[in-house]
Amino acid sequence: MSLNFTASNNLYLCLDQGGQASRAMVFDQRGQLITQARETLEPNRPTADRVEYPADVLLASIQRSIEKVLDTLGERRHDISAAGLATQRSNIACWDRQTGQALAPILSWQDRRAHQWLQQLEPQTDVIHQHTGLFLNSHCGASKLRWCLDNLAEVKQAADEERLAFGPMASFIIHRLLDEQPLLSDPVNASRTQLLNIYTSDWDPELLRLFDLPAQALPTIVPNLYDFGTLTVEDISIPMQLVNGDQSTAIFAYGRVQPDTAYVNIGTGAFVSRPSGPACIFSPHLLTSLVLQKDHDRQYVLEGTVNGAATALKWLSYQEGIDNVFEQLPGWLERENNPPVFINGIGGLGSPWWIARLESRFHGEGSKEEKTVAVAESIIFLLNINLEKMHQLASPPEQIQITGGLAQIDGICQRLADLSELPVYRPQETEATARGIAYLLADCPEHWPEPNIGIWFTPQPNAALQTRYAEWKTLMQTAIARLQ
Repeated sequence: MSLNFTASNNLYLCLDQGGQASRAMVFDQRGQLITQARETLEPNRPTADRVEYPADVLLASIQRSIEKVLDTLGERRHDISAAGLATQRSNIACWDRQTGQALAPILSWQDRRAHQWLQQLEPQTDVIHQHTGLFLNSHCGASKLRWCLDNLAEVKQAADEERLAFGPMASFIIHRLLDEQPLLSDPVNASRTQLLNIYTSDWDPELLRLFDLPAQALPTIVPNLYDFGTLTVEDISIPMQLVNGDQSTAIFAYGRVQPDTAYVNIGTGAFVSRPSGPACIFSPHLLTSLVLQKDHDRQYVLEGTVNGAATALKWLSYQEGIDNVFEQLPGWLERENNPPVFINGIGGLGSPWWIARLESRFHGEGSKEEKTVAVAESIIFLLNINLEKMHQLASPPEQIQITGGLAQIDGICQRLADLSELPVYRPQETEATARGIAYLLADCPEHWPEPNIGIWFTPQPNAALQTRYAEWKTLMQTAIARLQ
């Protein structure tokens, strides 16, 4: 691999632990990508509601990506001045604070094994929302932590002996990777446990009592930008100065966030964020999410979540025996103009409904090609209904910026523009999380690669798509009504 040398010798090691891979990427002070490495990672799915990673396998994937990228840099690895880590926010881990040994698999944000237990707390939904900005749901970490204590003997024994550490996956990773073995968490990943008070950026005693979880097992909360410890690999030591969530970091990929822009990141799941600066804006349907704390300054967004994006397309590929679904989808989006409508309950419904289980089904017949297009359109429909909810609280944005693996598909971007009636901008580089880490590590420089070399997708009249969207909304209302 050739290296892209620049005049600046200050480099940033950016670690992105995502749903399908662990990545290590190195950027310079000007936001130029120098080199990168990727280790594929697939979760285990022992049952429909369970999604987990063997903790040591996940950790090893991060370590291998770091070693690969440093090998590629050669002597230039000595120019790395800081490292940052971004992770899947609602993943949780349980480990022995004395040995660092994992006591359980890492439970993915997609894991819903505790959703039935969680139903007993439904009368507390409003209290939880007021304290956290989140809605009671099994994707957040608190019910998973409770499940581990109730069902895993090693976790319970460690708690009884006061050896237990548990909380965000990011805390486990830095405990194992850094020389100091810190027991720390940033507030963004901590917030997705549903145990963090969004106003104080600390663990909420009332929520700990509600979920009956031991405060002493949780890591100490510090700002996202902080001296977390030292990453030593072979002959170099790098200060870890940023820990954040993947979606929260992605919106910073191309510099200062703009309040007139809706940020869409579409990969394993799909997420849409509308920045609100230091203001907490609450919605009866959307998340109020903390995205960054630096010292005592905090930034928030309104956020909509789609659980089944790439995971829904993978699900269909298994159901229909489709090979290389992501490679074939662009051509099918161009050719297939009359797909059925898909009710996408893969991974449960996120915003604006928050339903743990909804049967996925097609309305109408179709070939495997048409069904694949229908699943892709369902992702766009879910994003758009979240945008519509955002418009009820703030004026519509002037544009959408889209990043993530599925953003590389023109047909998805164009349909999102057509349906939302907003121009959609896709930067040349769509892997946004690591670039956002670099921007924050570089102290948010004024001059950062501007999003002006990508592609704009201008809204076009698309009556057929609008008709399918209207049909989809009616079908969704009917399906949800049957559950009540």
